Amino acid sequence: MIIWTCLLAFLLCIAGTPVLCCDCLRHYGHLSNASLTLVQTMGGQLTDQESPVPFPYKLYKYIRNAKVDKQLVFIRDSLELIAGLYRHDNLSSITWDTDKTEHFLMILHRQEDELKSCVSTHSRKVSALRKYYRKLNKSTLYRTGGGPASWEIIRKETKKHLVQLDLLVGFVVESAADSICSVSL
Repeated sequence: MIIWTCLLAFLLCIAGTPVLCCDCLRHYGHLSNASLTLVQTMGGQLTDQESPVPFPYKLYKYIRNAKVDKQLVFIRDSLELIAGLYRHDNLSSITWDTDKTEHFLMILHRQEDELKSCVSTHSRKVSALRKYYRKLNKSTLYRTGGGPASWEIIRKETKKHLVQLDLLVGFVVESAADSICSVSL
């Protein structure tokens, strides 16, 4: 029975089920928890101020119903775009813990790099996601010159995205496990 289960898992990997072959999703929960903790603790209490750009809940709902390949591209691109927000010139205006901020960014890059091994580099990017991040960047950091209040909005929005990405990864892994169980029955 164990041989048949291993053979089935191998065949599913060959058939293109990237979730089963993607080792990085095993670590994702740990890294996600670490990044969430760091984004929460690298600064003071999160701001109550609302973002000038509405959070894209509809986009997350849409991607949850997409194919696994597209979901993985979305997760990878989201991590890349979140990290891109922090490449702004005026980080000096914020009083966040430098070590925690650096560690946070290192974890984001690690998650992104590991997901790149699961997804084709020629995968089509989700354009609505890029538009959202461009608008968020322009409406907060560039309009204010990167002032402390705008950075706090970015940190708050980052946390929301990390939570949604964690939920999406859990959904992807659960869906893959369900499909294995239904195939093996």
